[in-house]
Amino acid sequence: MLLRRMHLHRNNGRREGGVLDRSAYILLSRLHVQGPMSIGQLGEAFGLGVSTLNRQTAAAMRAGLVERIPDPDGGMARKFRITPEGELRLNEERTSNVSSLDRIMADWADEDVAALADYLERLNSDIERLHGMPWPRPKSTPGTQTHTQRNNADPA
Repeated sequence: MLLRRMHLHRNNGRREGGVLDRSAYILLSRLHVQGPMSIGQLGEAFGLGVSTLNRQTAAAMRAGLVERIPDPDGGMARKFRITPEGELRLNEERTSNVSSLDRIMADWADEDVAALADYLERLNSDIERLHGMPWPRPKSTPGTQTHTQRNNADPA
């Protein structure tokens, strides 16, 4: 329900074609964090079959979001790497998501925003733990700060 409501709010006023579909967003997010991955590695990471991943990666390749490259470590399997266009679209999507959340929570106290972020992080971590599929997360980088982190940033 929460995700559906967020989707409805986020698409209100969005430019046509500006939204990555869920599978592309997840694929790009994983490649962004983890680097080039083979179909087998993606299957293990997502718990998906080869045919599903072949369809998803083929669509992402047609859209110019990922490219197939030789294994940088010299392995036999070819790997998928996010393209500059994929990085751009992923960053645009993330910026849009954060802007939507900022508008939704504009009147929330910073403590409430922080509490929601903490609970969502805990929920995601517990789901990942139960499924045995942890999601690699980078350290906080510019542009990925939470509402509270931005509002509490040292101006110096």
